[in-house]
Order: sequence, then structure tokens, then C-alpha cells
Amino acid sequence: MTLALRLAFRELRRGGGRGWWLMLACLALGVGAIAAVGAVRAGVAAGLAADGRRILGGDIEVAAGAEPVPAEVADWLRARGATLSEVVRLRSLLVAPSGARALVELKAVDGAWPLVGAATLAPPQPLADALAPRDGRFGLLVEPAVLDRLGVAVGARLKLGEAEFDLRGVLVDEPDRVGSSGLFGPRVLISTAALAATGLIQPGSLDDHALRATLPAAPAGLAAELRARFAALGLRIRDAGDAAPELARFLDRIALFLALAGLTTLLMGGIGVANGVRAWIEARARSVAILRCLGASNRLIFAVSATEIAALALAGILAGLAIGAVAPFALAGVVRAALGVAMPGGIRFGPLALAGLYGTLTAAAFALWPLARGLKIPGAALFRDDVLPATVWPGARVAAATAGLGLALAGLTLAATADRRLALWFCLAVPGAFLLLRAGAVALMRLARLGRFAASPALRLGLANLYRPGAASPVILLSLGLGLSTLATVALIAANLRRDIVAEMPAHAPSLFFIDIQPDQRARFHAIIQAELPSGAVEEVPNLRARIVAIGGVPVSKITPRPDVAWVLRGDRGLTYAAAAPAKTRLVAGPWWPADYAGPPLLSFDADIAAGLGLHLGDSVTLSVLGRQIDFRVANLRAIDWSSLDLNFVMVASPAPLTHAPHSFIAALHAPPASEGRLLRAVTDALPNVTGIPLAEVLRSVAALLARIDAALLATGGLTLITGALVLAGAIAAGQRRRRQEAVILKVLGASQAQIIVAWLAEFGSLGLAAGVIAAVIGTGASYGVLRFILDVDFVFLPGALALPLFGAVGLILLLGASALAAALGGRPGPFLRND
Repeated sequence: MTLALRLAFRELRRGGGRGWWLMLACLALGVGAIAAVGAVRAGVAAGLAADGRRILGGDIEVAAGAEPVPAEVADWLRARGATLSEVVRLRSLLVAPSGARALVELKAVDGAWPLVGAATLAPPQPLADALAPRDGRFGLLVEPAVLDRLGVAVGARLKLGEAEFDLRGVLVDEPDRVGSSGLFGPRVLISTAALAATGLIQPGSLDDHALRATLPAAPAGLAAELRARFAALGLRIRDAGDAAPELARFLDRIALFLALAGLTTLLMGGIGVANGVRAWIEARARSVAILRCLGASNRLIFAVSATEIAALALAGILAGLAIGAVAPFALAGVVRAALGVAMPGGIRFGPLALAGLYGTLTAAAFALWPLARGLKIPGAALFRDDVLPATVWPGARVAAATAGLGLALAGLTLAATADRRLALWFCLAVPGAFLLLRAGAVALMRLARLGRFAASPALRLGLANLYRPGAASPVILLSLGLGLSTLATVALIAANLRRDIVAEMPAHAPSLFFIDIQPDQRARFHAIIQAELPSGAVEEVPNLRARIVAIGGVPVSKITPRPDVAWVLRGDRGLTYAAAAPAKTRLVAGPWWPADYAGPPLLSFDADIAAGLGLHLGDSVTLSVLGRQIDFRVANLRAIDWSSLDLNFVMVASPAPLTHAPHSFIAALHAPPASEGRLLRAVTDALPNVTGIPLAEVLRSVAALLARIDAALLATGGLTLITGALVLAGAIAAGQRRRRQEAVILKVLGASQAQIIVAWLAEFGSLGLAAGVIAAVIGTGASYGVLRFILDVDFVFLPGALALPLFGAVGLILLLGASALAAALGGRPGPFLRND
């Protein structure tokens, strides 16, 4: 090993590392992508943990849903020295003097808010003064977006429900804003003392009550103690360590997709490593053959070669780790602006170590086979291997080691990924993509043989280049096809989601929803709709708020649901009742109860969610409804199409005993776009406590959120394509000597420059078209799997979304091929023929 190390580093000092920059760049990009995603996610997690009290709004939060937190909970906390603050959230319409309306997320706070941190107002003023009553009207604060939407300024008089407010200022920042999506509009802040005057809080209204507490010294187990003490109430209790769970789950899912895309980039870098090793063997074939003829052992030659390749791979991995280490510092401002989370300084060694391990396994897995193969070729064959490649089996041990490295890489992916199901699909899909691209290369080479019947000699030559000995067609298709497949997958997923939200949903979903309609307001509500839109059909259902507290007698805190349905157990859910099966109901198990049923409470459950919770027909579900716990028995299961945006509920109950509980109604109707504004004004002017929700406005917010997510995913897909371009450039550069030699010979034999260009177009155009088509097939299959089995969204093949990958493949390969051709055509035949 001493001799091997000395020889390896001597060659590196003498320029043995020249030509490896493409491999280094590929590894650096792949490792850097994984390290950066992991480091930023770890930084956000550290920021959430370090600033959890501010984000949560206290040491602990107790959420009770539609009902105020019971007094005994507040008394229990006060007995331990807690300072309390009550917060109520709901949605409403803010009305300007002009009659313009804006859907807003209303937040009512008491005088103790915020317990941690401070709100930033413009113009600067004490929060208590901004919200206090003056001249018989309370104050109100809004986010900047409200000023533009309503065309108002500070000092305007606005209406919220039945009460008028003075707009006292702009809410620039609030300490507990983190994690709110803003899908239902910008934030509006009022005092809880003003909430009663609005008339928005009614029996069954869609409001959320929370109690925050700070303690002089909050014990570590306070949340667990509180859950155990008041388990029967079914409260949602969080502490500072779980300040923004929705944001954390959202970031975990985005980080997962980005990390898998980064791993795809790294695997493409592995192809670059394999190409680099093959080029290294070819460039040193004469030296290796001479050493072997002079008696050097295979072990020595292998040790020298492996040491040099390992040193160069280490340089690429370290460059990628440097990218990952710098990423949190470079993106700190962006993260702070987008999420409201400040990432603490420092290097995240855990994600860097994971990325380094990924890079090491990938480099070793892709380098071992071509290195062992090249060093197994007999000395005499090495001299002619570039003309007539030898078919050499590197040995069972090398094959087993390569397979072991591949399995280790897959195992690391499964172990390091929270969503094992998605990671498993990825681990199965990548080898499948490799096999499909390899099969595509074989098919293309066989089809190219038919080109020998072409009339044009230039066309025959170009197609023959695809299957000649040592042709780079398989490598080029692998390097370009994998990157394009990633881009095609992301493009199709994004296009399908945009199609559903922007085009399909508005076309068949109700255009307006009205919530918090009280039972004594129903007749007037329908009269207004009939007067304004005589042909309008209104769908109306009763609405209650309920929380699942136990399934089969087991508290939900001890249940581990399927990750994609866990949201059902968090907080309140909508609950309705019906004597007859609602329209469009599709039962998949169990019958509907009789219309006159008056026995023990029954429940109809969404079939997919029931499967995720382990629910079956006949199981009991305990719901907390208005603070009262009721045991229901699952009578039937329904298949629900949530994308229709109809009035669907996870749970539908038999009428008794809910008909006598205080509740409101929700209504949905289809209205022409020109009538929506008029209907909204008519209903909310007559019934101020009723909130109208225009679907188009909500979908625009969802589309804006998706656009930001798409940008991140497409950027990562673009990085994969850049890596593919580098690998492609390396594959083309590896054959540049042969291409220059062919160009010289063709010139000497009388071929014109136009004929050589035609041959080049036939060769590279065919490769680009094949790569684009195969990428489209892989991208279609992968996007179908993600949309149908992970996101539960219908898939539609959208060829327009594949235009960029397809034309990008042809354009990229022609561009790189043109640069190689220009270099080949620029050489003078004389010096080449004399010296080669």
C-alpha cells in the first residue's frame, strides 16, 4: 500500500487529476443538494425549537375547538402560577365603506396577548390603545394586503359582522404568526372584548378557542400531566417543543421530495464517476498495459487506481459538503421572510455526515465495476480496447461488492427518510428507470442498424455511430434521460395540480360557500338566494364541530394512524347528520340506516380514512361534541371524491341525538361569476354573522402556494438536469479523440463539411429524441404513481407539460454535440496524421 499510495499521489501531482473536473462537479452538485436540503431543514427545526415559546405564544397551549377552554383547566394552570391569554380564531368578511368585501382570518386576543414577544404595528403605538374602544367603536388591525384589496387606509371605518371598527393601523408582524398558511385571506386582529359585538360567535359557528399559558418555571412534563388530568375532555395540548406541527409536517414533506431529487442528482453524478473511471482507464491503457507486461501485480495496479479515484471523489464530496454547510447561512433571510423562523447559526453536522455517506457509497458503487473491469483486461487487449472493447467479467467478488453497495445505498435512503413508503417506491423506481433507459439504448442501437439501407451516405454514417464498437449511446441516454425524467415527473405533477385547482375544480365545484347560518336564519337565507338567483340550486347541510377522542375505547393519543390520515385526529372536524344518504353517496361497505332510525348513534365514515385509522364496520368511535362525549358505532363506509369540493364530511351521523344540539348550517351553490358579488353582498348585508367564501379567492391562494412549491421542485429538477448535462459533456468529451480522428479521415477521403454535419445531426438528434421520449414515459409513470397513490389526485396525461423536457433533450444534446463537432472540424489533418 505504501508503494501504491506513493505512485498514486505522484501521478496526481503530475496532472493525473486533469479531466476529472466533470466528475468532481457531478459529485459536488449531488452531495451539495442533499446536504443543503438537510441542513436547511435541520436549521428550521432548530429555529422552531429555540423559538418555540414565541411561535406557540407561551409555554403551553390548550385548544378546545368550537367551545371555550373549560374553566377547570384555567384554574388548574393558575394554581401553578400561570399567566393566561385567550385567543379565538375564525373566518369572516371584512366590509369597506365602498361595499367591497375581503375574506379574512380573524384573530381575537385579550389584554394579556402576546405572552411572549411583541407585535409590530405601523404606525407604532401600544397594542392596547390600537384595539381599545373610542367613541363607541373598537379598534382593528390588518395585514398590509387588506389595504390593497379593499382600497382603504388607516383611519377608515370597516364593518365586521354586525359591528363597526376603526382601522387603527397595520399589523406588520405578530410573534405567533408562524405556520399559518393564509389560504382564507390575510390576518385581522381585534380584541376579545369586541368579539361579542360582531355577532360572529353563534351556536355551531366555525371558531377555534385556545388558551395560552406562561409559567415561572414550566416543568418538562407539564403537557403530559395536563393531558392525563383532563383526558376526558379531548383537548389538544401543545408545548413549546411542538409549537408549529403543521409547518413541521409540511416542511418534512417538501424536504423529502427535494432530498429524493437531490439523491437522483447524486446518482447521475455516479454515472459521471463511472464515465470518468472508464475515461481514466482508456487514457492510461498504455501505461497499465506496460506495467502489467513488466510484472506489476493486479493488486498493485488496482490499489494505485483506486487510491487516485478515491482522492478525487473525496475532493468532489468535500466540495458538496461545503455547499451544504454554507446553504443555511445563504438562505437564512429567505427562510425568515417566507416562514417567519430564524435559523440559529452554526454548521449542521448530522445532515452533512448523511450527505457525505451518500456521496461515498455512490462514488464507490459506480466506480468499482468499471475500474475492476478495466484492470481485468489482458495487457495486449488494453492497447486495442478503445477500438474493440473487450467483454470482461470483473469477477464474482466485485459483482457482490457492487450489489452490496447498491443495497447499502437503498438501505440508507429508507433509514434516513421519514416516509418509508415513498422512499421504497423511489428505491424501486430508480433501478427501473436505469433498466428502461438501458433497454431504450439497446432498442435505439438496433433500430439504427436499419439505417444502413438509407440512400444518404452521411445519414448512414450518423446512424452507424450509434451502434459502432465503443459507442457512447447507452451512457448518453442514461445521463440525459435520468435528469429529464426527474424534470418530466415534476412538470407533470405540477401541471396536474394546477389543472385541478385552476381549471377543473372551479368548473364543477360550487362557486360560493356560506357558513354559520343559524337555524332561525335559514328561511331568510333561502328567500334572498331565490330573489337574487331564481334558478340557483342550494345544497345545505347541518354542521357541528366534533373531535375524535377514542376509537374502540382506545384514546387517540395511543393510536398510530397512517401518516396521510393523521390530520383527522388533530383538533375538531366537521360533523353532520342525515336521515337519508346524501346525494352522490357511494357506499363501499355496510347499509345506510333507515330514514326513521331512532336507535343508538350510528356513524358513516370515509372508507380510505377509516382504513388509515384501522376502523371497521361495527367499531365504536367516541366523539366530543360541544364538550359532551358520545359513543357512535360505524354503520357504513363511503368512498368520497374530495376533489369535487362538494359538501362532503369525513363523518356523517344518524340524526339522534344531534338534531337537538346547538348547531349551524353550511350552504353551497353554483352561481355565474357575474352574480357572485351581488349574492355575497345581499346575504352578508342581511345576515352579518354569515360568512360567504368565494371559492375562486381560496383557490387563488392555494395556486399561489403551489407555485412557490413548484418553483422549489423545478429548481431541484433543473439541478438534476444540469448534472445530466455535465455527465453528458463528459461522455462526449471521452470520445472526442475518436471523433476528431474520424473527422480527419472523412476529410481525407473527400467528405464535405455538410456531410459531416448531417451525420452529426442524425447521431445526436436521434439520441436526444430517444432520451426525451423515454424520459416522457418514465416521467408519466412516476407522476401517475405520486398523484394517485401518494397525493390521491386523479392523473391526466398533459403532453404540453412534457414539451420542455422533450425539446430540452434535443436542444441540449445538439448544443453539446455541436461544440464537440466544431472542435473536431477545426483540427488540421496534417499534424494529426503525422503524430497519431
